[in-house]
Amino acid sequence: MNALTTGLKTLTCGLTAVAITTVMSWSLVQSTSVVPFGASPTPVQMAKLTTRHHHVLFGQSLPAVLVD
Repeated sequence: MNALTTGLKTLTCGLTAVAITTVMSWSLVQSTSVVPFGASPTPVQMAKLTTRHHHVLFGQSLPAVLVD
């Protein structure tokens, strides 16, 4: 009887843990996938930093020419 009781407690605890994990995971997915009520539907404008790409020539203004 003791082994049966221990087995049922273990099974109940495991199923409860799975149920809690499932509900919390679903809640997280739902709360992060929907825009909150009252939030502006327009996207937020953000500043962009752009730079020009320079080729590194290691101090030479022109590429070296090989002469035989």
